[in-house]
Amino acid sequence: MEHTDEQAARALLRWYAEMGVDEAVAPQPADLYSWTAQEQTFARPTRQSADRAPAPQPQPVAPEPTVDEAIKTAEKIAAACGDFEALDAAVRSFDGCPLKTGAKNTVFTDGVVGAELLVIGEAPGREEDQTGKPFVGRAGQLLDRMLASIGRSRTENALISNVIFWRPPANRAPTPLETAVCRPFVDRLIEISAPKAILIAGGAPLQALLGVTGIMRARGIWREVETANGTAIPAIPTYHPAFLLRQPTGKRLAWADLQSLAEKLKER
Repeated sequence: MEHTDEQAARALLRWYAEMGVDEAVAPQPADLYSWTAQEQTFARPTRQSADRAPAPQPQPVAPEPTVDEAIKTAEKIAAACGDFEALDAAVRSFDGCPLKTGAKNTVFTDGVVGAELLVIGEAPGREEDQTGKPFVGRAGQLLDRMLASIGRSRTENALISNVIFWRPPANRAPTPLETAVCRPFVDRLIEISAPKAILIAGGAPLQALLGVTGIMRARGIWREVETANGTAIPAIPTYHPAFLLRQPTGKRLAWADLQSLAEKLKER
């Protein structure tokens, strides 16, 4: 090094740094066993050099709320709603259902609040997600014709909703956990609107509201939907309008269900 000029020395140091050399050693190997205890202490490398910045520590991340916590939150929020306007606002501001992050709009209800008939379907589809209203696609148009056949209309004497308020990806069926998170708001809607009867449209709301599977066997049979506070409303399951579009032969049975519903609504 004594014959190397300053510029060459600096270049050599830069090369050392680039190659990862971070400490100086002697040109000849040293016999560590011949060193004194004090020399060995000074020779041991420390875990972290004084001129190195400490490694960044991971920041604590708040745990994601569990499904049980989301359900309890939904129950608390829904119970605090004293009227439909408060419930509608609560559903739209609720973030406990993961489906909301992928949806364009919250789809809660359409129709007349307090009507004798409450129709509950499955979940929003593409058209419903775009407009923010339930049953507005082809299936919704068929539902309107079905209701009109018994003198009912969403503009005059029927209220329409779903057991899920946000569109599932690719229109898949809602999961039991997603349904459970939304259920407190469905219960509160039933309690506030106090219908005389509920038309359950399809297998998914049948299972969500009554815990019954198999719409083929269950349709046309009157049962009761019970809410968390003990309210019990007569309910009749029937085929979902989307199913009837695919299987028109089922319209005869759906017509029989509608006739039974019309008779129930006439009761005092």
